[in-house]
Amino acid sequence: MTIRPLAAFAGSLFLLAGTAACTTMSDTGAMAGDTVGTANLALANGSPAGTAMLMRSDDGYSMMVQARGLTPGAHGFHLHTTGRCDAPDFTSAGGHLNPGDRSHGRLSAQGPHLGDLTNLQVGSDGTVTATVEVPNVRADALAQIFDADGTAVMIHAGPDDYRSDPAGDAGSRVACGVLVRS
Repeated sequence: MTIRPLAAFAGSLFLLAGTAACTTMSDTGAMAGDTVGTANLALANGSPAGTAMLMRSDDGYSMMVQARGLTPGAHGFHLHTTGRCDAPDFTSAGGHLNPGDRSHGRLSAQGPHLGDLTNLQVGSDGTVTATVEVPNVRADALAQIFDADGTAVMIHAGPDDYRSDPAGDAGSRVACGVLVRS
């Protein structure tokens, strides 16, 4: 047995296990599809915080996240322009992924950015499992996400207000992972 089939099998089991517990937030509820990329999330202290997967769905793309070690409540969840997660503040990831030069936020008439994902609701045990749609997907979305400097997946300390430009007033960056194409 080679490592490649074993890794694919393990990834399939993770997807199946995670799908049963996910909250789908896309308009069509579509979750079927291929894994396009994966990010291993870490907290500012370097501790593992979980995994995020970019999935191709029937109506575009979605991000599936399983994370732990977070404070309970709502947390901003975004794709950032640079695939770097230098602790402790993760500012190396740059701003939100915004190839369409749009305003921030789902509540903005000129928004949202490609990187503006829906807030995560972290449970009282500090964990979250969710699937959220990637908004404003354009034909070149994958080229934008997997460009030369990559893309980071970011969880913020507080909720995104879905309107404050450029970042939604979501507070500090508490977990980060670099998205790697599958």
